[in-house]
Amino acid sequence: MSKKPLDGVTVIDCASLYAGPLTAMALGDFGAEVIKIEHPQGDALREFGAYEEPLSYLWVNRNKKSVPLDLHTIEGQQLFCELVADADVLVENFRPGRLESWDIGWERLSELNPELVMVRTTGFGQTGPYSDRPGFGTLVESMSGYAYSTGHADGPPTLPPVAMADTICSLHSVYATMMALYWRDTSDGTGQYIDTAILETMFGTLGDHVIEYGRKEIDHERSGNQSSRTAPRNTYQTKDGRWVAISGSSANIAERILRIVGGEELVDDPRFETMEDRLANADTLDGIIDDWMGRHTRKEVIEIFETNEAALGPVYNMADVFEDPHFDERDAIIVVEDDEYGAVPMRGVFPKFSETPGAVRHTGPRLGEHTLEILPERTSVTETELKQLADEGVTTVEGDR
Repeated sequence: MSKKPLDGVTVIDCASLYAGPLTAMALGDFGAEVIKIEHPQGDALREFGAYEEPLSYLWVNRNKKSVPLDLHTIEGQQLFCELVADADVLVENFRPGRLESWDIGWERLSELNPELVMVRTTGFGQTGPYSDRPGFGTLVESMSGYAYSTGHADGPPTLPPVAMADTICSLHSVYATMMALYWRDTSDGTGQYIDTAILETMFGTLGDHVIEYGRKEIDHERSGNQSSRTAPRNTYQTKDGRWVAISGSSANIAERILRIVGGEELVDDPRFETMEDRLANADTLDGIIDDWMGRHTRKEVIEIFETNEAALGPVYNMADVFEDPHFDERDAIIVVEDDEYGAVPMRGVFPKFSETPGAVRHTGPRLGEHTLEILPERTSVTETELKQLADEGVTTVEGDR
């Protein structure tokens, strides 16, 4: 039995920043050999953050092997084609048409390797009037409708503080890759290319908004942490200045919350009898809950809600996450040793498999760390020629971060 579900699968990752590299990272977590192709000057992610350590690069590119190539050059393109010829998956995020302009696009690569699954992650997709626009997650988080409906009613549209759209795109790309490999390997299929637009995958998370506008012309305005479907649903500040979130999305949970904050009198109050009633009086209900929360510490609130089996979650900062025993027991945070930086905490491997669990073998590699291991073995280039190409800036063999 294979130790990892993707043992034997080779992935070429020539994408940058988040959406494409996160796709390759997930495949690498579960056993795929991932060869990271980046410019000899290094991926932009190596420079992210107001600190010298390339922290973003270290976790996004974990388990990968670094083989830098300058794809602007004929020599770099040739070596790239030789690597792709024996790969199962190629992940890229160049603007549509860029690889084709170098004659290393889908048409040529699929001729070299008919079984290749090529994953193309871009902001707006390979077709359509916006396809040639630069596509960052921030732009599509705005254009998808997400930012418009996020934030307080009297505040501006609000963007997420993390690479949300890129992460969602990567998840779609991973399951699409696995479906393509499954069809290729079990149904006498061929390779194919996958067109993953960050805009569409982010837009897909707003499914209820889409159907409600299409049928009822309901356009979800910003409402803070309240919901147009559930009440009570909000964040509330406790006596000690901490925050908790509650959701009364089912009738029995809502009743338990009402009983906690107002006793049987509140449970029997006709203003809060049904979900429709509670939504119509959401501000009043929030005021009652706010007042109750302000008289109890967060610890007391959690204990009372747990005792009464009412749904509540503390609003964690990252210090809370690192101290939480549930996160710890499920290895949500792991520590990976790095030769240069020592112990590097990062998010764990999700989801969990009973028989073939994923693992992190090493952090993101030094630039060019695996050039001498990979290229002479899998291409026609010799080590002597490699050193000459390194002098010309086509590749990197020094192993620098």
